[in-house]
Amino acid sequence: MAPMTVRDDRVLRVTRLLAIVVIPFLIVASIVLYFMPDRTGELFAWAIKPSMTAMMLGAAYMGGIYFFARVVLARQWHVVKAGFLPVTTFASLLGIATLLHWDKFTTGHISFITWAGLYFTTPFLVVAVWLSNRRTDPREPSAGSRLIPAWLRWAFGLVGGVTLAISLLLFLQPQLMIAVWPWTLTPLTARVVGAMFALPGLVGLCLASDRRWSAALIILQAQALSIGLILVAVLRAWSDFDPASPAIWLFVGGLGGLLIGIGIVYALLERKQKIV
Repeated sequence: MAPMTVRDDRVLRVTRLLAIVVIPFLIVASIVLYFMPDRTGELFAWAIKPSMTAMMLGAAYMGGIYFFARVVLARQWHVVKAGFLPVTTFASLLGIATLLHWDKFTTGHISFITWAGLYFTTPFLVVAVWLSNRRTDPREPSAGSRLIPAWLRWAFGLVGGVTLAISLLLFLQPQLMIAVWPWTLTPLTARVVGAMFALPGLVGLCLASDRRWSAALIILQAQALSIGLILVAVLRAWSDFDPASPAIWLFVGGLGGLLIGIGIVYALLERKQKIV
């Protein structure tokens, strides 16, 4: 009979090792995508046009850098656990998109070899680490810890569900979404954007299932960083948009609302010692 895992909330060594391995790839990719979006044809796995898509992916990677850095430094598993299933879904969708649009990639380029290697292995590695480390989670809040009120967890779930629905439409019905999206997409980039929307979608659903504020804090900080960078990218790539399209205002307004909402939640729950 296998020994029972002690629920001491520790972060396993393999979890930290995975984060350490992933971070350098995210740093390199985010520099190219966010700061040199016009050079993706020569520096990245494929030429991404227009620049808004490249910068949005770079912003997602920067949020990932922050998250995995916190995984390396974390002393408790439950404070970072909410990011692992969203990352698994994100990576899985990008791997599927790669297979569906293989001919669009620069297959001989070192960046593509790295891209394919990561997205054909990362989903399995991340979910394996999550399954292994989740056994150390005590699952119950410690005495005196801050709690997320039930109404707020419902709100997390609702926002996550809506965002996940957008993700699925982008991934499964790219032509439908291309027609209404605020900047130009191709079937490949529509699916890539869909994978990016899956991240906050799954984050919302994960946060809805845990009432510990400490379990939400780090992943919300990572999401706020990504959203802020995407909004900056909108300003940098404004020429990619049609200002007359209502979709641009829905996109910017939705992201702005999420960023403000995260700020309000952060201020509210950090101010109070315990909310029931």
